[in-house]
Amino acid sequence: MRSDLIALISRLVAIDSVNPSLVAGGAGETEIAGFIAAWAHEAGLEADLLEETAGRPSVLVRARGTGGGRTLLLCGHIDTVNVEGMTDPHAPRVDGDRLYGRGAYDMKAGVAAALLAAREAARLGLAGDLVVAAVADEEHASLGVQEVLRAVHTDAAIVTEPTELEIAVAHKGFVWSEVRVTGRAAHGSRPHLGVDAIVKMGPVLTALGALDEALGARQHPLLGRGSVHASVIDGGVELSSYPAHCVLALERRTLPGERGADVERELAALLDRCRAADAELDAEQRTLLVREPFEIDQGAELVSVVRAAAADVLGQAPRIGGVSYWADAAFIAAAGIPTVLFGPGGAGAHATEEWVSLSDTEAVARILIGVAAGLCA
Repeated sequence: MRSDLIALISRLVAIDSVNPSLVAGGAGETEIAGFIAAWAHEAGLEADLLEETAGRPSVLVRARGTGGGRTLLLCGHIDTVNVEGMTDPHAPRVDGDRLYGRGAYDMKAGVAAALLAAREAARLGLAGDLVVAAVADEEHASLGVQEVLRAVHTDAAIVTEPTELEIAVAHKGFVWSEVRVTGRAAHGSRPHLGVDAIVKMGPVLTALGALDEALGARQHPLLGRGSVHASVIDGGVELSSYPAHCVLALERRTLPGERGADVERELAALLDRCRAADAELDAEQRTLLVREPFEIDQGAELVSVVRAAAADVLGQAPRIGGVSYWADAAFIAAAGIPTVLFGPGGAGAHATEEWVSLSDTEAVARILIGVAAGLCA
């Protein structure tokens, strides 16, 4: 399996699949989706392209069972972030146990492990199906996984994001919001006519800092604290004028149990307090994007099956933990499908040097085969 794994990860890394919604002119998923479909057909598996959004295809690869068993979904994204600052980002390089290249860690190795697991599962005569969803656009709007969930029924799912061989049963969510403060433009020499929107934003920033400090009082046992930070601020047009507008974009990282609507109420209350302190403050807030957090009960059957399969391969049961980043697991779980994250170790997600552990990835592939044997028999 090791040589097949290196070859498959290398082919996936060699294909430019930078998300065009993040980087203008990005290659997108068309070429890599076509490659995966062709690889699946050569491996004797079924493959279907899904492309509700033109130029943004995902692939469903299926190892069809004999019938009557449960279906297991293995999900991984095939888009990547930018390659700025990287040298030969799509030239895969192996150095010892590490394979380097953009997307190797996040998360083409996880996709390769899932595909090889499907190939091997097809030879086991299982009753249920094993389905691999190689999805588009996870790094931006998750178009791919949402399309997949409209096209496939499954009884359980594993998202093969890199988890360092831990079973991740929770991840944070996030809410992106914008606060706009309106002032009054005027010549800089006429303060009696102007209202400085940037200065008026000051108490809002101070209140955000206080909110972030207060959020630290609540700790999730696996994820730590929630948070809020000011991400981007813009205001003013020239040095000689009072700024008429100041716009703040912020991110609130949420914990399981915190919903987008909760954050909207939280920010509305924050602005109400600021207005109470300054009757002339003209501020409004709008929500840009909500991605909910995820958590599964640690006593769920899926967690136990993955842990047992991992113990068989690793020689000991893996840790159960959580990951701080958001992932497509939230969409899958929201559809009522028991879900965990489980993938290899490595480093460099979104960084200029990215690598994945080959031994970890091989272990993940073997563990996924064991999970399929347990759930789909």
